[in-house]
Amino acid sequence: MIIPHLHFCGDCEEAITLYEKAFNTKAETIIRNQDYAPEDSQNDNGIAHAVMYIHGQQVFLNDRFGNKEKSLDCAIHLIVMFKDVKELLACYEFFKDECTIIDQFEELPYSKLAGNFIDKFGVQWGFMTEN
Repeated sequence: MIIPHLHFCGDCEEAITLYEKAFNTKAETIIRNQDYAPEDSQNDNGIAHAVMYIHGQQVFLNDRFGNKEKSLDCAIHLIVMFKDVKELLACYEFFKDECTIIDQFEELPYSKLAGNFIDKFGVQWGFMTEN
C-alpha cells in the first residue's frame, strides 16, 4: 500500500477544510502537535497527523516540510504501510546503508514503528506499520 502524504506550512487545517468541501469528504483523524508533542511549542496548534480519503484514496496530511515558496518545484513523500514491524524492517534493509535519516524509526501514537528517510536517489520515504 502506498499513501500520498501532503505537507503544509502551518495551513494544514485550512487545506483540510477546503478538501472536505471540494471532495465531499471528512478528515477521519486529526492529531494536533500539542497532543502529540506538548513540549514542542513551535507550532502548538498545527496538525501533526491527519487522515482523509480523497476519491477513495487514503491521504495523510500534516504541518511539516511544506512548500513554503509555493513553487512548482515540490518534493513527494511516499508512505509505505507495512502489515507488521518484521516486514518493514526487512524492506528497510535494502535502503539503510545508503540513505539519509530524517526521523529515526520509533513507535508513534498511530504506528507501532515509523520513520522517514531519503534514499540514495533523493526519494523521500516514510515507512510505518498499521497500528
